[in-house]
Order: sequence, then C-alpha cells, then structure tokens
Amino acid sequence: MSATPHPYRRRRRTTRFLAVTAGVATVGALVAAMPASAGETGKGKPGHAKPGRYQDVQLLSFNDLHGNLEPPAGSSGRVTEIQHDGTTKTIDAGGVEYLATHLRQARKANKYSVTAAGGDMVGASPLISGLFHDEPTIEALNKLDLDVTSVGNHEFDEGAKELGRLQKGGCHPTDGCYVKGEKFKGADFPYLAANVLDEKTKKPVLKPYWVWKRNGVKVGFIGVTLEDTPGVVSAEGVKGLKFKDEVETINKYAKELEKQGVKSVVALIHEGGLPASAAYNYDCDSPGGGDGISGPIVDIAKNITPKVDALVTGHTHAAYACTIDDPSGKPRTVTSAASFGRLYTDTTLTYDRWTGDIARTAVASANHVVTRTVPKAPDMTELITKWNTLAAPIGNKAIGYISGDISNVGTESPIGDLIADAQLAYGKELDAETDLALMNPGGIRAPLTYAAKGTEGDGVVTYAEGFTVQPFANTVNLQDFTGTQLVQVLKEQVTGVNATVPKVLQVSSGLTYTLDLTKTGADRVVTDSIRLNGAAIDPAATYRVATNSFLAGGGDGFTTLGQGTGDLVGDDDLAALEKYLLANSSATKPIAPPAADRITIVK
Repeated sequence: MSATPHPYRRRRRTTRFLAVTAGVATVGALVAAMPASAGETGKGKPGHAKPGRYQDVQLLSFNDLHGNLEPPAGSSGRVTEIQHDGTTKTIDAGGVEYLATHLRQARKANKYSVTAAGGDMVGASPLISGLFHDEPTIEALNKLDLDVTSVGNHEFDEGAKELGRLQKGGCHPTDGCYVKGEKFKGADFPYLAANVLDEKTKKPVLKPYWVWKRNGVKVGFIGVTLEDTPGVVSAEGVKGLKFKDEVETINKYAKELEKQGVKSVVALIHEGGLPASAAYNYDCDSPGGGDGISGPIVDIAKNITPKVDALVTGHTHAAYACTIDDPSGKPRTVTSAASFGRLYTDTTLTYDRWTGDIARTAVASANHVVTRTVPKAPDMTELITKWNTLAAPIGNKAIGYISGDISNVGTESPIGDLIADAQLAYGKELDAETDLALMNPGGIRAPLTYAAKGTEGDGVVTYAEGFTVQPFANTVNLQDFTGTQLVQVLKEQVTGVNATVPKVLQVSSGLTYTLDLTKTGADRVVTDSIRLNGAAIDPAATYRVATNSFLAGGGDGFTTLGQGTGDLVGDDDLAALEKYLLANSSATKPIAPPAADRITIVK
C-alpha cells in the first residue's frame, strides 16, 4: 500500500436524508443555556438569513458492524433496555435494512448532520459479506451515507494492501470481480489510520484525519485503532506496519488541525470501555461523570488533549454514552454503540461560529436502538438479495443438525466447547497422539440457533451459519508442549495483557480445572485442579495440543502458544467444525448443546 494518503472519492449525493429520533436517552452532558439560539438564525433578507453564532451539528455514529448486513442471530441480535421501574427487557435489533431507515429518519430535521464510525466495519463477517472479501459491506456503507470511519483491528485481517483496495476500489487480486461487468468501486468515505504507519516510510498508510465542512462550520475527525492491534490480528495481517500510541497520535494531529484553523475535533478511536451494566441506556455517569465505566478508554480519554471535543469509540462491543474529564478537568463525551448495527449514537455538538470551537457545555449524547419495527430500506433489501443470491450455492448447504440453541454466552460457552471438541477430533485425524484442543473466545463470532434462518428448517446448521461463527479461515495447527508450558498457557488467560480482562480459552472434552476469580493474578487458575482425562498434568510430560493458527502464533497474549514444537498445519477451522457436525449429527439424531461444565468458575 502506498504510504501517501490516497484521496478518497466522494460521489455526488443526489438525496440526503436528515433528522432526530426518539429513544431512551443516556445523556453524556446536560444541555446548558446558550447566550444565543443554537439554530441557524440571524438578521438578513427573507430567505437569506445570516447564520447565528451557535449552530447545532448532529453527529450520528456507530461501530463494530463486522459485515452484519442481515439481522444478527440469537443474543448477538438483541439489546438490553432498562425500564422506568428498574426492570430490564430485551429488544431485537440490527440489520442494515433497519439501520438505514433509522439513520435516514434521524437526519431529516438536521441540515447539519455528519455520520461517522469507530472501526471494525469489516472483518469477522458473516458469509454474505466475508465470502466476497467484504465488498458488500462497503457497498452498504456507501448507501448509508457514511462520511468517515477509523480503521479497527479487523480492517487488517487480510492485510494493509487489501484494506487499500477496499478504500480505492478494484477487483480482488485472486478472486476477481464477483458480478460480470461490474468493477468494485471502493469506499465513498475515507478510512482514517493516523496511528498505523508503514515501517519503511514511517508515514500513515491511509489518511490520518478528515474535515467535514458545511456553510462555514468545520469539524475535524482523527481516526486511530488500538495500539495493540498486532496482538489481536494475525502476524501476516500487520506485516510491515507499526502501530503508535493512541493518545500521542491524536494529540499530534489535533495540533495540526488547529494550525489549519480547525478547532472543533472528534476522535474516532477503535478502543473502548466496559460499562457496569450491559443495558444500552445505563447511566454510566452515575453518581458522577464516567463513574460507571472502566477499561482502556478511560485512561485514553483522560489524556487526550482538550482540543478534542468528543470521542467515538468501539472494540469492546459495549454500549455507553458517558462523560470523562479531559486533562483540564472539563467533561467530554465518550460514546460507543455496541456492535453489529444494533444501536446508533446521536450526539449534538454545538458549534460556536465566533470561535470555531464546540461549546462543550452544550454537548449531549444518547444511544438509540435499531429496532426492526420500522420499514426496511428497499435499496438495502436489494443489496442483500443480490449478494445472498451469489452466496446461496455455498451458504445453503447443510453441514449438521442441532437439538437446541448453542450459545456463545458465558466464560465457558456451549459453542466454545463444541468448536474445541471439533478441533480435537480433527487433530486426532492428523495425529492420533493429539491430547486436547484450545480455542480463543474472540474467534467465536456468533451462536448457532435452532430456529431456521431461511428455508432450511429448524435445527439445520447451514454452511453460512457455520461461517458466521468462524469466519477467519484460520488453520488447525498441532504443537507439542511440556506440562509446565501447558499450565503456563492457562495462567496467561489471566496475566500479562489479559490480567485486567481475562481471555478464557475454550477447552475440549477431558480438560478440566477451576478458575477462581476471587483471587488475583496467576493464582486465579488453580494449578492443582487442572486435570486431563482425570489425571493431573505432568510438568515433564509432552502434550500434543490443537489450536488455530492465530493462537499458534502467540495471539491474544498467549506467548507460550507461540513456542510449541513439532508443528503440523491442517485444514481451516470451519472445515474441522463441518466435519465434526456431519460425523456426529443427523436429522434424526441432532447434536445437543454441550453443558459448558469443564471449567469450574468461582466468583
């Protein structure tokens, strides 16, 4: 990819829908009384009103779409809402047919409206997008009138060169053009990658920032992904790239924008936080600003220059609209709209034409549900139909049968156990001496649901559904480890980079242990409890372990898994799951959801 930022192409928009929707508001900052109207007002001839001092700018944002063009299945397609009486209810949400309708309705009453995203628009996508290297998602985002987005870690799943193709267009170098006579046109919006540098040139691989302008109003956007992207993406995906500190990068470009006369700045940051409640309308400013949120974004927000007026974040798939004080002690809005297009955030930025800055005391923000009770956007239905037709010959194939929902929820999940068992069975085919399998939780993207998604019938698992669960095309790798190393791997779940937010590996049948979350550090893994087929782990013995290629490369902070010996590389992990389901289930004898009882959790 060229180190020089490539100017994106903006096609003329013949129609622009503008607006505000209702919803349960989580207000990041109370709207203060302004010395003049925040609308576009002023003296002048009729029909030629001079703009007033203050102008409200609507910022619509979302994050972590991950190519979910169709409504996500199971819990991945629901949000939790706190009711007035303190109880909660779940609401079905998501799907770009509905997201488009909501955004278009939200823009209707707002002449000054900009739409931004916080990264991971593509990558780890369902079959309808992933099979076509996410070209369908870029087409959908163009139709959504997305103005700008930061990159996320998943934008690098297929490497910087492929990301450049998604930005600039052109048919895939291996698979070519998917529709006869149609060349992929690329993104209408700029991808921002301020902290992603080419190792040779030391320059950003894509534009570091972008400025939105309308009738004298200017708002700059700086986009970054998490500095630890190399730790959560395959080594091949980030080859030749260097990822810089988020705060240092944003502060640098905020100064550069100020020198250009742009004093209103929004940071798009693909890194996030963890609110104390999973409800999208939880007040994470109770009892005080930002008291109800933790995680990496808190320290980032506290250190980003006050020149930045709002932070749109992502990565954790959580929902929040909080205020966290900037270094000067002034409250600043920090938002995230969960994931998979289930929510969007509506933020009001009051622009001061006299100073060119945002009147921070008038910033308000709330998350809104992308309900499925509104009309579908016809252009999105047409897009989904087009790509589903192309994917159908592959996606509709039955690969197994289940007797109930196999959930991806929990520290140890039923789907995690199923995938680990599938990899162990496949590992034994490659080498009969294979002892166990380990699966990273981040590689499991969705549940398997019993209810039919299409015409396949209840309980039928299609290839498309399997692809949605495991979309990365990782290989199943076998490696040898000593017993001491195996114990160390389990301790790395709760130490090092995983100390604050543990990454608990999903384990195959026969491996059991206790995870005591009341303890700290490595002691949370109770060493004496670790058993393989009932026997204690022998520190000096050699164990043959099946993992995916991401873990075998030391991904997710499991450095010990990168030190195995006797490597043997097999087929991709989805093929292993398909083979296991076909061998162990049928229409008359479907496979039951695993009990998820291999890890004993003490809280």
